[in-house]
Amino acid sequence: MCSDDFAKFENSIVSAGRNNHGAQVEKGNTLQPALSELDLYLFAEGTHKRAYEKLGAHLAERDGRSGVHFAVWAPNAESVSVIGDFNQWNSATHPMRPTSAGVWECFIPNIETGTAYKYHIKSCYRGYTVDKADPYGFASEIRPRTASRVWDLQDYVWHDDAWMANRAKNNSLDSPVSIYEMHIGSWRRVREEANRWLTYRELAPLLADYIHNAGFTHVEFLPVMEHPFDGSWGFEVIGYFAPTSRFGTPADFMYLVDHLHQRGIGVILDWVPAHFPKDEAGLGYFDGTHLYEHEDPRLGEHPEWGTLVFNYGRNEVQNFLVNNAVFWFEKYHVDGLRVDAVASMLYLDYGRPDGQWIPNRFGGKENIEAIHFLRALNEHVYAAFPDVMMIAEESTAWPQVSRPTYVGGLGFGLKWNMGWMHDVLDYMSHDPILRSYHHNQITFSLVYAFAENFVLPFSHDEVVYGKGSMLGKMPGDEWQKFANLRLLYGFMFGHPGKKLLFMGDEFGQQSEWNHDGSLDWKSSDHPLHAGLARWLRDLNMLYSEQPALHELDRDAAGFEWIDCKDFERSILSFIRRGRNPAELLVFACNFTPVPRQHYLIGVPQDGHWQEVLNSDAPLYGGSGQGNFGGLIAAPNPVHGRPFSLSMTLPPLGVVVFKRNLHHSS
Repeated sequence: MCSDDFAKFENSIVSAGRNNHGAQVEKGNTLQPALSELDLYLFAEGTHKRAYEKLGAHLAERDGRSGVHFAVWAPNAESVSVIGDFNQWNSATHPMRPTSAGVWECFIPNIETGTAYKYHIKSCYRGYTVDKADPYGFASEIRPRTASRVWDLQDYVWHDDAWMANRAKNNSLDSPVSIYEMHIGSWRRVREEANRWLTYRELAPLLADYIHNAGFTHVEFLPVMEHPFDGSWGFEVIGYFAPTSRFGTPADFMYLVDHLHQRGIGVILDWVPAHFPKDEAGLGYFDGTHLYEHEDPRLGEHPEWGTLVFNYGRNEVQNFLVNNAVFWFEKYHVDGLRVDAVASMLYLDYGRPDGQWIPNRFGGKENIEAIHFLRALNEHVYAAFPDVMMIAEESTAWPQVSRPTYVGGLGFGLKWNMGWMHDVLDYMSHDPILRSYHHNQITFSLVYAFAENFVLPFSHDEVVYGKGSMLGKMPGDEWQKFANLRLLYGFMFGHPGKKLLFMGDEFGQQSEWNHDGSLDWKSSDHPLHAGLARWLRDLNMLYSEQPALHELDRDAAGFEWIDCKDFERSILSFIRRGRNPAELLVFACNFTPVPRQHYLIGVPQDGHWQEVLNSDAPLYGGSGQGNFGGLIAAPNPVHGRPFSLSMTLPPLGVVVFKRNLHHSS
């Protein structure tokens, strides 16, 4: 609060008289704090573990009257009042009282769930006034309106006890994790009704059936937090604690998560602590000062994105973000957060030319405050919810992103493997006749595959802004494009790391993703598209069923090259192992359209080896070349192993073999 003395402010509350419901705004009642001195101390210190239960709008009772307690952090405000439908947006009717720590609060009776409101803030500086949405608001109006709405998150009754009890296993680093990344607004639309979105509740059974049938273990939603601009895909957030009202209420989003859990599907949310938009109703210049962001644009703005950067060194800001992460786990039962744009947080010179960034106190480009924040974030989340996933989208070689903080890491559970993604997509884009000259691109990732706990991502970023669809990246005629894509996915599922595909990739959508429309579901019925979808489903099933593909996913003992040097024929072969020595799979990948007959691959054991998958099988759209269901290993040493398989490698194909322990030759 400014220099106005407190007695003057107290008198202003009394003089406000009666509110529009006819209830007296009583001096004694209004000044009775709902925030204790301990709450305020912990908030200012940045260590309040449940600030979202104190700040924002909460249904409460005072002196036998039901209403709402409001609290907002605005330390540089001269005055703050609550405006909304209940007082005809009159800023003089319901002033708030200041407390220590720069938090303002008041209780207003006779307000119910669903009521729209904002904070009218008059700053101490330059007479600046503004109406702001609630940073801790649990619900919002649908855009283009920007007011917050009162909401009770305790009303929903969850039915996912079985999932929650078993979540630690489903999310563990040695379990299969295959993620279907999607944008809720453009997965399916109702064309007959003006191309409208599906609601959260409409989406729930359709999505659960689809993901279950396709074999994915988790779904990852592009940001569902409230955002004003559809074209930002949710990555420019103004309501960090509110699921977007585009698709329904907070209870409706809970229903979606609950329904997916009941079908055995985990839920991951994209989360954006790296930046926020400049929209007036949002966090920027909140109380007439740069409260949530840095004042100096060399620290406080992303020049490439036109957005603002959080001031991670400020206790209250760090508390806001850590609380927000915990909030989604606690209130919405989500299973993981994929933290967006971590690289932009780590480096002070990210996206900035020389002279447009400020070095840290040691003269370096590392953002010390952001590093501290990320470590604190992961420590708080994993302490409260040890069975969830924290996933970093980090595109540089920053060390130990997914290693514990006590050994100097950032503390994430997983990291997107952007290097692998760029290398393999570049490799696959080459005409097969040229791939022998780029062989290192397809093998290099195994040099560092176990330095982090990796996710292999083919995300939304790879199918927008002129990059083309996944199918469109593949060279050749139509048949070759599909064969290449089946081969790429087969190599992906054999490669160590969790898996992620963006919606539409699973059936080979022809066009780039368009957030204003629906996926091209009609094309998914075409035989080649349907064959690709079936191949992806069978890969997911193999991944889930075979311990060799996930038990030692982050251990070098789980992977062994058979031959990575056959660059002239662009062929790779390797072994995946589980903890049980008998649990192993052999992969052989032919990255050219030339079928290879009698191709020898060394294997460690004799007996019958079953061909468990072949991407060239007719049911996937292939030409039908293969090994008649399996091969007998011959005592012919190859590749330093005592036995070998003489196989047919199909064109642009991958074959997978498993030793058949019960076969009698």
